[in-house]
Amino acid sequence: MARSARAPAARAPPPRPGAPRPRGPPLLPLLLLALGAARAGALEVQRRFPSPTPTNNFALDGAAGTVYLAAVNRLYQLSGADLRLEATAAVGPVPDSPLCHAPQLPQAPCAHPRRLSDNHNKILQLDATQGLLVACGSVHQGRCELRRRGNVSALAVRFPPPAPPSEPVAVFPSMLNVAANHPDASTVGLVLPPAAGARGSRLLVGATFTGHGSAFFPRDRGLEDHRFENTPEISIRALDARGDPARLFTFDLNPSDDNVLKIKQGAKERHRLAFVRAFLHPPGARPYAYLALNSEARAGDKDGQARSLLARICLPRGAGGDAEKLTESYIELGLQCAGGAGRGDRYGRLVAVFPDRDLLFGVFQRPSAGRAAPAALCAFRFADVRAAIRAARTACFVDPVPDVVAVLDSVVQGTGPACEGKRHIQLQPEQLDCGAAHLQHPLSVLQPLRAAPVFRAPGLTAVAVASANNYTAVFLGTATGRLLKLTLNESMQVVSQRAVTVAPGEPVHHVMQFDPMDPQYLYLMTSHQMARVRVAACERHSSCRDCVGAADAYCGWCALETRCTLQQDCANSSQPHFWTGASEGPGRCPSMAVLPAEIDVGQEYPGMILQISGSLPSLSGMEMTCDYGDGTHTVARVPGPAYGHQIAYCNLLPRDRFPPFPLRQDHVTVEVSLRVSGQNIVSANFTIYDCGRIGHVYPHTACTSCLSTRWPCFWCAQQHACVSNQSWCEALPSPASPEDCPRLLPSPLAPAPTGGSQSILVLLAHAAFFHGVALECSFGLEDSFEATWVNESAVRCSNVLLHTAQKSQAFLLSLQLKGQPARFLDSPDPMTVEVYNCAVGSPDCSQCLGREDLGHLCVWSDGCRPRGPLPPPPNTCPAPEIRAIEPQSGPLDGGTLLTIRGRNLGRRLSDVAHGVWVGGVACALLADRYRVSEEIVCVTGPAPGPFTDVVVVNASREGTSRERFSYVLPQVYSLKPAMGPKAGGTRLTIRGSDLHVGSELQVLINSSDPCTELVRSDTSITCTVPPWALPALVPICVRFERQGCAPGNLSFTYVPNPVITAISPHRSPVSGGRTITVAGERFHMVQKVSMVVHHIGREPTLCKVLNATLLTCPSPGALHNASAPVAFLIDGWSYVDEAAGDEGLPDPDAEGVPGKPGFSLDYLPDPHFSTARRERWIRHHPGEPLTLVIHKEQDSLGLQSHEYQVKIGQVSCDIQIVSDRVIHCSVNESLGLAEGQLPITIQVGNFNQTIATLQLGGSETAIIASIVICSVLLLLSVVALFVFCTKSRRAERYWQKTLLQMEEMESQIREEIRKGFAELQTDMTDLTKELNRSQGIPFLEYKHFVTRTFFPKCSSLYEERYVLPSQTPSSQGGPPAQETHPLLGEWNVPEHCRPSMEEGIGLFSSLLSNKHFLIVFVHALEQQRDFAVRDRCSLASLLTVALHGKLEYYTGIMKELLVDLIDASAAKNPKLMLRRTESVVEKMLTNWMSICMYSCLRETVGEPFFLLLCAIKQQINKGSIDAITGKARYTLNEEWLLRENIEAQPRNLNVSFQGCGMDSLSVRAMDTDTLTQVKEKVLEAFCKNAPYSQWPRAEDVDLEWFASSTQSYILRDLDDTSVVEDGRKKLNTLAHYKIPEGASLAMSLTDKKDNTLGRVKDLDTEKYFHLVLPTDELAEPKKSHRQSHRKKVLPEIYLTRLLSTKGTLQKFLDDLFKAILSIREDKPPLAVKYFFDFLEEQAEKRGISDPDTLHIWKTNSLPLRFWVNILKNPQFVFDIEKTDHIDACLSVIAQAFIDACSVSDLQLGKDSPTNKLLYAKEIPEYRRIVQRYYKQIQDMAPLSEQEMNSHLAEESRKYQNEFNTSVALAEIYNYAKRYRPQIVAALEANPTARRTQLQHKFEQVVALMEHDICECCSEA
Repeated sequence: MARSARAPAARAPPPRPGAPRPRGPPLLPLLLLALGAARAGALEVQRRFPSPTPTNNFALDGAAGTVYLAAVNRLYQLSGADLRLEATAAVGPVPDSPLCHAPQLPQAPCAHPRRLSDNHNKILQLDATQGLLVACGSVHQGRCELRRRGNVSALAVRFPPPAPPSEPVAVFPSMLNVAANHPDASTVGLVLPPAAGARGSRLLVGATFTGHGSAFFPRDRGLEDHRFENTPEISIRALDARGDPARLFTFDLNPSDDNVLKIKQGAKERHRLAFVRAFLHPPGARPYAYLALNSEARAGDKDGQARSLLARICLPRGAGGDAEKLTESYIELGLQCAGGAGRGDRYGRLVAVFPDRDLLFGVFQRPSAGRAAPAALCAFRFADVRAAIRAARTACFVDPVPDVVAVLDSVVQGTGPACEGKRHIQLQPEQLDCGAAHLQHPLSVLQPLRAAPVFRAPGLTAVAVASANNYTAVFLGTATGRLLKLTLNESMQVVSQRAVTVAPGEPVHHVMQFDPMDPQYLYLMTSHQMARVRVAACERHSSCRDCVGAADAYCGWCALETRCTLQQDCANSSQPHFWTGASEGPGRCPSMAVLPAEIDVGQEYPGMILQISGSLPSLSGMEMTCDYGDGTHTVARVPGPAYGHQIAYCNLLPRDRFPPFPLRQDHVTVEVSLRVSGQNIVSANFTIYDCGRIGHVYPHTACTSCLSTRWPCFWCAQQHACVSNQSWCEALPSPASPEDCPRLLPSPLAPAPTGGSQSILVLLAHAAFFHGVALECSFGLEDSFEATWVNESAVRCSNVLLHTAQKSQAFLLSLQLKGQPARFLDSPDPMTVEVYNCAVGSPDCSQCLGREDLGHLCVWSDGCRPRGPLPPPPNTCPAPEIRAIEPQSGPLDGGTLLTIRGRNLGRRLSDVAHGVWVGGVACALLADRYRVSEEIVCVTGPAPGPFTDVVVVNASREGTSRERFSYVLPQVYSLKPAMGPKAGGTRLTIRGSDLHVGSELQVLINSSDPCTELVRSDTSITCTVPPWALPALVPICVRFERQGCAPGNLSFTYVPNPVITAISPHRSPVSGGRTITVAGERFHMVQKVSMVVHHIGREPTLCKVLNATLLTCPSPGALHNASAPVAFLIDGWSYVDEAAGDEGLPDPDAEGVPGKPGFSLDYLPDPHFSTARRERWIRHHPGEPLTLVIHKEQDSLGLQSHEYQVKIGQVSCDIQIVSDRVIHCSVNESLGLAEGQLPITIQVGNFNQTIATLQLGGSETAIIASIVICSVLLLLSVVALFVFCTKSRRAERYWQKTLLQMEEMESQIREEIRKGFAELQTDMTDLTKELNRSQGIPFLEYKHFVTRTFFPKCSSLYEERYVLPSQTPSSQGGPPAQETHPLLGEWNVPEHCRPSMEEGIGLFSSLLSNKHFLIVFVHALEQQRDFAVRDRCSLASLLTVALHGKLEYYTGIMKELLVDLIDASAAKNPKLMLRRTESVVEKMLTNWMSICMYSCLRETVGEPFFLLLCAIKQQINKGSIDAITGKARYTLNEEWLLRENIEAQPRNLNVSFQGCGMDSLSVRAMDTDTLTQVKEKVLEAFCKNAPYSQWPRAEDVDLEWFASSTQSYILRDLDDTSVVEDGRKKLNTLAHYKIPEGASLAMSLTDKKDNTLGRVKDLDTEKYFHLVLPTDELAEPKKSHRQSHRKKVLPEIYLTRLLSTKGTLQKFLDDLFKAILSIREDKPPLAVKYFFDFLEEQAEKRGISDPDTLHIWKTNSLPLRFWVNILKNPQFVFDIEKTDHIDACLSVIAQAFIDACSVSDLQLGKDSPTNKLLYAKEIPEYRRIVQRYYKQIQDMAPLSEQEMNSHLAEESRKYQNEFNTSVALAEIYNYAKRYRPQIVAALEANPTARRTQLQHKFEQVVALMEHDICECCSEA
């Protein structure tokens, strides 16, 4: 309810940007927001990529997840997610001159010298359609390169292109001079989509003029300008990388002037254009191109500010003459961002723009001398831009209005100086928006669009905007490297602000972009970094109030997950109340109250009521508990659904689980949380109290506390207890209020001396109940004293003896029930007894006697003693004794606080009140500072003149000081320094005389602010000046004793603070000590500067001031390698960049880092050095020259030569040469003649490394020792060489042996392939001879081919039900049992229903023959969500059958549907078109190809395909095949390879069989074959000329072996003789039965099938096996007897059998591929040519020129759609058996065919699948065949529509009447009936269908069919 109530306010329209608006939110909310920003960070820098050179541009490739970064001399390719470097390219520095043409222009040499120049990137744009990255730099006159998308290091197109000398490519300057050729000149670029009918993209370029007369041209004005004589400021250039290279980067329209906008040479100074950004808007089919720019004003202009402009250009529509010219549509209008404070509040320079949906956001700056210029954010409506443009053209051409629009006469391509004022011209909307050739152009709108600032802050540089949850999130970059985040409501008011530091001190680039694939991330660029920033860090908010109260546009509270999340990260967030956004406010946060809120520990409660409020979904039906912590839960339930306020019931936690009460507390607070689905979502507190604990917690006020507590407690007087139930008290009356409780009444008592006995009367109130009860007087001691009742309201404590060792001590008196130590009468106001001890704390007479004022009766007699009962003697104390005075001088004006210390300085203040004098000047006492007898503090009075005298104290007697006090006149003379920064901290020194006088000195700035840290002497005062708000000259007042200022007329000047602008270098070794140069301003006034590194830095280092603009600081050492922020302490204050501080937004990353200045140091490992040969000792003879070569390991420190210091001992080595890796140094002075060792040390900063030791001189002993050592080493080397040679010979012999074994294995494999190929060739030759060309190949009939191809598994109605006839051969030769597909049979309809249904089907058939109806029908069905892919395939196949007799009509429908599909695919990714079969038209295309290619399949491809199948089968049968696993010795598929060396021998068997027309044959089998495998081979030998569907099955025959004339055996796979191994039964084989070569067998049909086994491959592998146990291939085998003799080898060694099989089958595979990919002269593939031409035509219409895309379309439509389907499913074509093993081999062949048709390179390696590696060598050749085939198709003569229709009609006639179309139409009608409402709605929405009354005809069909179908179907 609360949300809906606020909705109208939220929907209020935002104010017009030009209208006045408030200057900003009130100050208090801004302060609160700033505090909130410091508390929680809403931004998070996720990744950074540092660039060693300054960055220039970046581009995002969202589809590939790539970021391209351009920096000076470098291009980087980064991964988008983590900014990881993927590739890089060096593009500079290069030799160049701004006065010379690009060196790529050979016809224009240049005499000016070319110098090595940095290449600053000017344009970095991605052209995804062509796979290009356009990169233009500042060198070579702004030349562009086309680099490869996905690999920035590679050039995609070399431009200018290399050409043979015979055909040179013409290159003109305009093709090379694209971008601005100066680092500081602006350039923007934008890739434009291809125009209709044009090839390739286009590049819009805006470049600042840098030619003669500009600020960028060299100062020598006499030089010739080669650059901008003919280069326009704005141009559209050709970017067709696949087209004519001679047109690349040209102004591609004809004439060329139409695509450029160039300012006249004389007007260039008045129109200096500085470009900001180019962008397209709005997103959609036809956006406009916008240019944001500034027109810089001349210095002498009246309006000194720049003009911010927005220019709009209509994109060209074509390449012909009717294309729109750039200048025709060009129009510019001003953008003005200004507040209401007049001209001074205008922000004139545009620095950044960002287009949102309806608004254009811009950042504008106002010129300023400071570093951070004042800036503002303004928003303009695009609707206002469009209205202004239309109004301007109307004012120029239709209804002239003055001062509205002007024609830009400064443009070369302009039409005239002014609007002609043609009246009554009727302009179309297109002409109002884009102009026309007959209208004046280009135009400039004179009145700017105005908008008030939305936000102001100094130093804004960039902007990006996103909409989220009814808010607008604005991200602003700053000049100090920070990113600000503003949340704006719908009224464009700032509701929250956040900030994060991205790169301290580095300005943010003006272009920021959101991640195209994940808008939660923002990419931005600073001067040396690329950063990826998460736009919201919601997880930092731990509570709902923090989360929602932060007013972050992205964050909200996920109620059931109790966390702050983005909306998409919260489950069910789209449903109400699951996610609470910031717009709902913290008041909607979930909260809970508990009833009852207070629980008595002694009372039983059935449960608690939880009142839940706030934004929560209905908890009814959810799993809930109440969580009390420590694992304690109770059941909770909600009675019914509710949202606003829900009620839950919860069981109270068990009493034994109550938490313990805290000490000295009568209650405990318990938190209970409501737990939903394992998550605590809301919590509240309740209290458990215990009245009985009150008496123990407050024993001295038990009754009062009981009756005044907030719990409902009662006091039982009889039991002296506090209870929660009054009925527990006895019948005696008890007090009802705290005032009725029995209690002590305090009364004053005189202090008593220690040890004295006293009697104390205690008065009571309301104690009648206790009268007579035994009481004791307690003082908190071990002993108590007897209390006697005087009356009902008084008790006397007798004989009380109290002792103390202190000067004075107070004892609390309480009355205790005797014998009950814990029970007292209440004493709410404690009664105290004071006891004093005279002997303590009174060291002199005055202090002793002065205690009388405190009631202490003491006397002085050789010490302080108790007075006793006698009257006191008249004591008189000695005269005062003054021991010290301080200070000893003071000013004449007096006011000095004079401190006098001594003894007997009076017994009380009145004794000395007027008795202190300095000479004749009275000193006024300060009463609060008087200490009896010990110290007097007084204020001196003014003196008439300087003098010196003693101090006198008179206290009945007079005392005089030994020291003298002087009155003097202090004077000040001078002050130094006279100026300092306004941040304060300057140490000021004031010179003068007698400056040490007095007790208090003040140095005041401007008579108000004190100077701190004063240090003074007789002649000087030193202090630290405070900070000052503004630079100013302020007086300095030196004031003594808070009197007047000392004469001197001193003043101090506050000047602006020093500014630190840069530090260099940014890297330091971890040891520190590297000299860091700090650049800035006003350093001359600084006294002390230190450098601090936070987080990882060691102690700060002191800096040295060189001059007003430079400091040098040694870098502090660091704890480890990292990047850390750097701070500077200047004169004691932490330097803060004032420009960053003016933003007013705290940075959460800077918490705990005081004075964060915005700079950082990268700490890298210390460098490492070594000598050239890495030797540790270097010998040197004294007197000879010494040169050292020192090698340095590569690092990134970038050290200079002066930073190295090399020493040999104490002698410096002069460094001569320094490179990245080598340092040369030499010693010019003598190292001495003495022998010795000197360390060679190299120092960098604080890092020292001793790299070697220099050995000077040498003696004979050393020489002899060296010779001995060398001899021993030589001997050892000889021995080592002998051992090495011996081992080498042994290793060589082993290698030769291994090599021989490998050669032998290779020879065996080669021999095996040769024999296998020869044998297979012989068998296949015999097979080919036996094949009867007309009947030998078992082709399926056309109708069965169609049903199997059309309905493989698409429709549940037509999943194949074995549509072919099956026949079991028998001697009787009975007819086959026929089972047909429904489409091949009769339409089963009851006869009495047939006439009407046939009439309805006929009418429906005529409707389907209507093109408009059929297309609407198909589209309507495809738009239904429940119309699945299976239904689409089924409908397509049914339509194909129904329209089989009208193939030309069917083709037209298919083409129209394909056009719609191409349109949809081209808008997304055209390469994905036709990849899958997910629509009706894709299945229609499959069926169309099947029909058209059937004759080619049967006449050309059928024979090689069938031969390949036979060859595969024969090759597999050559070796052993495991009957259970299916794995074989010979195969193409690794997964089906038998990885065992099974020894098998062939057996030629003589088999007789009465069937298939032959009596007996010799059949070849293997002795490892099972009996079923033998039967299959026998059946294949006998029935090979018959279709497989007519073969008997192996289960239908018996095989009998005649061992002798009298013995025969029925051979079975399993019988009583089967062998058992490892618990599994082995299938019987020929070897098991020991059947010899040439054995005689007989096979006969059996009436009863052997069902004991079923299918062999389906047997349980846990019980049976054939050749190998399962563990043989999967795990280490057990050491069984069977395996003990087998030689185990690695299973991978048998992969060579794949090569053997491949080599054997290669010829048959080549024949098949050539048959598929060849064109017969007599039978050209007309359908293929027709369809390929159709694809090329559609691609050309849509401007798709990528040859890869066309190749993929053709591949997806024919090879992958038809041929791969046939290759994988030979049973679609032939009546054969496709075993699982043959299917696996065909999968490998099909994959090779797919790879051959692909355009992408195969990335194969050692880890690639074997099935892909097998044909990797042949794939390139196959690809050439595919490309040649496509080229041959393209080169065929075009096919007219008449020729194709004739061909299709012939195909229809050839197979007419093959199918029952009525069945197909009936099934199609079922779909029409199922989606009748949707079809009717679609027909009504279609104008053509409505005009031809197709809906009415369809309703007739429904009416005709529905009546009889219901009845007939029910009868049927």
